Amino acid sequence: MIKTCMRAALAAAFLALPLTTMSPASATDAAPVSLPMTLTQAVDALQTAPESREGYQRSRFKHWTDDDRDSCNTREEVLIAESRVEPTVGPGCKVTGGQWYSYYDGETVTQPRALDIDHMVPLAEAWDSGASTWSAERRTAYANDLGDERSLVAVTARSNRSKSDQDPAEWQPPLADARCTYTAQWVATKLRWDLTVDQAEQQALRELATGCGQETVEYEPAG
Repeated sequence: MIKTCMRAALAAAFLALPLTTMSPASATDAAPVSLPMTLTQAVDALQTAPESREGYQRSRFKHWTDDDRDSCNTREEVLIAESRVEPTVGPGCKVTGGQWYSYYDGETVTQPRALDIDHMVPLAEAWDSGASTWSAERRTAYANDLGDERSLVAVTARSNRSKSDQDPAEWQPPLADARCTYTAQWVATKLRWDLTVDQAEQQALRELATGCGQETVEYEPAG
C-alpha cells in the first residue's frame, strides 16, 4: 500500500536521477526526466491541436484498479497517501477515517465519503487531447496513475464536480491561492502523458503563467 513516506522516497529518488532536456514527443521507454522549466516555458512546450470528443465513453478508462494486488484500489491508495494523519483502514483496504486537505477550496475533510479522487486532467479532456488514439492498456494506466502524485488528487466532491471535465480556460479552483499550483500540475500532467492543448486552453494557461513567476515544472514521461 502506498504511504506518504513512500511518495517522499520516490520523490527523492526522482530528484536524484540524471536530468536531460526533452520535448513531450521524444519520450522513450527510458523515461528521462525533464529539466525544471518556468511555468511559461512548460506551457510553451505543450503541443497544440484541435480537440474532439467523438467516440468518448468514460468506461474506456478502466478505474479504479489494484495493480499491485494488495487489496487497495487506486482510490484507496490515494486516500492513504494523502491523509495528513494515520488513516483508519479496515478489512479489504476500506479507508474509513483520516484527515485530508482539499487544496482546490481550502477545506479540511475527515470523512472519506466527502472526497472525490480527481484526475488532474479529466478523462474526457484527456480523450479530447490525444487519449482517443491510445490502447486500452495505456488509458487504464492513465486513469490509475500513481507514478506521479500530481495526476490524482483527493478533493471535496463539491469542488471536483464543479470542475467536471473542464480545462483551465473554463474552470480554476475557487481558492485563488491554489491556482498557480493547479496550473503547474495541469501542465505537468499534460506533458507527462504527451497530451495536447487547444488554442483557448493554451491562451488561458499563458495568462495564468504570467502571474505565477515562482512556479517551475518538471516531469517524467509516462512509460
